[in-house]
Amino acid sequence: MTFELQHTDTKSNARAGLITTDHGQIETPIFMPVGTLGSVKGVHLTELKEDIQAQIILGNTYHLYLRPGLEVIEKAGGLHKFNGFDRPMLTDSGGFQVFSLAGIRKLSEEGAEFRSHIDGSKHLFTPEKVMDIERTIGADIMMAFDECPPGDSDYAYAKKSLGLTHRWLDRCIQRFNETEPKYGYKQSLFPIVQGCIYPDLRKESAEFIASKNADGNAIGGLAVGEPVEQMYEMIELVNEILPKEKPRYLMGVGTPVNLLEGIERGVDMFDCVMPTRNGRNGMLFTKDGIMNMRNKKWEMDYSPIEADGASYVDTMYSKAYLRHLFHAQELLAMQIASIHNLAFYLWLVGEARKHIIAGDFSTWKPRMVKQVSTRL
Repeated sequence: MTFELQHTDTKSNARAGLITTDHGQIETPIFMPVGTLGSVKGVHLTELKEDIQAQIILGNTYHLYLRPGLEVIEKAGGLHKFNGFDRPMLTDSGGFQVFSLAGIRKLSEEGAEFRSHIDGSKHLFTPEKVMDIERTIGADIMMAFDECPPGDSDYAYAKKSLGLTHRWLDRCIQRFNETEPKYGYKQSLFPIVQGCIYPDLRKESAEFIASKNADGNAIGGLAVGEPVEQMYEMIELVNEILPKEKPRYLMGVGTPVNLLEGIERGVDMFDCVMPTRNGRNGMLFTKDGIMNMRNKKWEMDYSPIEADGASYVDTMYSKAYLRHLFHAQELLAMQIASIHNLAFYLWLVGEARKHIIAGDFSTWKPRMVKQVSTRL
């Protein structure tokens, strides 16, 4: 994997770049739709590629390991062959999912022992095993196995957790270096900066991660309940340390405003379940603001969902019709909303890229923040 830094905004740390993988190129800044089980919920492959124009999607190591299982994926020739998505993919390490199972997992130096949320069976994730799993899934970008501590962790726990994450990273790197890709194309490993909201821990972690000279680096453990101001402070602090010539991935973030603020602070890659999850519950993100499609105000609004929207569904369906679908609990409502929201997110980061290259990002961004955060 290579990364070319193409443009940097003169009044902020916003940047436009180009990631090249064996499955294609990714123009940054980029948003990555989440395909937890190898599928972006409610979205066909054709829509994902042609309408939403996803350049890269995510798969989830924990979920894919449990179902359908590694044997099925490996026999298919990896996740690309299994789900038919022939563009770049990224897999997280499953760390967040494992550690969210607080009542049914046990943490040790060796790894994380947990019980499956599906059938209660017992499993052990070690850094070495996670690397092997991600090799088998076959994503272009693999994430290191880390502990994602709760957002309200006290300093003592956060420091202890960070030490474990760093020791696990060294084991991940060793296993990654002593194994080979399984399907004839290269894979990259991204370490993850942790440290909760403690500046000294974030600094320590960013310096440790930067020293590993990985193909790219991630920032984890944010957007987990802390005030957004603290999240932005941590991003700024970390990005001052992480190498500028490598892509930076902010994990699990977030709202359209979060994306714009992250881009301004030098983030290149984002993912979040929000556009699809909120969409399935009737929330649409648009250029003019946020719409709750269950509201009565849309009952007889026959105008397009978004007149100049980013997706074909925006002009094909009216607000009134989409509201009707949600109230009738039609599956099509969730599909339309998911396609719309994902297309909007990809449009937003694409527009940010255009304005960074044009040199007017610093005047465009405040205007967009105000627009996209308005409640319609």
